[in-house]
Formats: sequence, structure tokens, C-alpha cells
Amino acid sequence: MTETRWLDPTEMAAWRAFLSTSHLLERRIEEQLKSAAGLTHPQYEILVRLADAPGRQMRMTELARGVVVSKSALTYQINQLEKAGLVERTTCPSDDRGVLAVITEAGIQCLRQVAPGHLDVVRAYLIDRLTREELESMTTAMTKTEQALRAE
Repeated sequence: MTETRWLDPTEMAAWRAFLSTSHLLERRIEEQLKSAAGLTHPQYEILVRLADAPGRQMRMTELARGVVVSKSALTYQINQLEKAGLVERTTCPSDDRGVLAVITEAGIQCLRQVAPGHLDVVRAYLIDRLTREELESMTTAMTKTEQALRAE
């Protein structure tokens, strides 16, 4: 059995800063999206990914991987977006078992309305508080962590 490698003071400070900042920022983003359009953060991310996708559509499995939610959680979010008229589901032309999520024109309009406020929050509490070098370091560090997590 290997010995537990406890966090040293520098590592603990980094971990705590990451935890508290990510929770606080997530809460602030959720508040902004709820008040602006009644959206959750995952719903907003779904709309953004669909709007950026070729043909404004994606397979549900690919969308779940990109938004980092389970298939059942994605199905729930898509159901809510469908009820609001922001997304539609359709069968994949190349695979009858595949399901595509497609952003509607109302979904595009919703994004146009909500995106500026979302960007204001992201800038005010993260992007504009860091130097270019800090942003590049953060990107490198978070990409390493993401790759390790996705590899499992």
C-alpha cells in the first residue's frame, strides 16, 4: 500500500482557491442566466454548442460529452429546452437510432438576448481580472486536468 501524499500548503491553497472560485462563479452565472431567460447554465451551454455546430445540430451523445453531463441529465435539459421551444429533436438521417438536437430560431434569438449578460459576468469575475499570461497558464493547467479526466 502506498503512503498518502497529503497536500502541502501551496497545493492546499490552490485547491481551496479553485473550489471556492468555481462554486462562486457557477452560482453567479446561474443567477444571471435564470434572471435573464430562466435558463440553467447547462441549458445555456447546450444552446451555445448547438448554435456553433454545423447545421446548428448535434447528436445527443456528442452533445452530452461536450457539455459534460450524463445522457439522462442531457435528456432532461433537452426536454426543458424543447418545452420552451428553443430546441427540437429529430432522427439522424444516417442512423435511425441516432437522435439529433437542433436549435430553433427561438433558441438563436434567446442566445442573442442572453449572451451579452453572460459575457459580462464571465469578464467581470474571471477574464478581466487576469493577465494574458495568467489566462494562458490557466488554460494550460485546466486542459491538462480535463485531458486526464476524459482519458478515464
